[in-house]
Amino acid sequence: MSGFGPPVKKKLKAEINVVPLIDVMLVLLIVFMIAAPMMTQGIKVELPQAASEPVESKDDDPITVSVKADGSYYIDLGGDAEAARPLAEIKSIVSKVLAEKPNTLVFVQGDKKVEYGVIVALMGELKLAGAPSVGLITEPPR
Repeated sequence: MSGFGPPVKKKLKAEINVVPLIDVMLVLLIVFMIAAPMMTQGIKVELPQAASEPVESKDDDPITVSVKADGSYYIDLGGDAEAARPLAEIKSIVSKVLAEKPNTLVFVQGDKKVEYGVIVALMGELKLAGAPSVGLITEPPR
């Protein structure tokens, strides 16, 4: 009976099989490519066009305050970014953020149909809240 001989030891392989790793990474890449555009938030405004240079971003995330064509204010912090807020509440939120992170950039994203006085009033309140400078978001000319 030749089947009951001494046990034969197999050599162990000390190699990493990277094919499953590559499969998982490609699936994750596809998932993130599909999900990333859906994660963008913000208020839909029609930005004015202007030739300008991009602002160098620091380590902190900037605060963006949006003004729709009807003059309603929105902020991308503190809860629901889709809810209109009064100017006093926006000033309060910005001042709290700037008290903890004074180097945070503050941007205003105003619809091109908004009256000039509404944007100026917002920028004045943001300066009073402690913003060292307020930037305006525009689209590059076509």
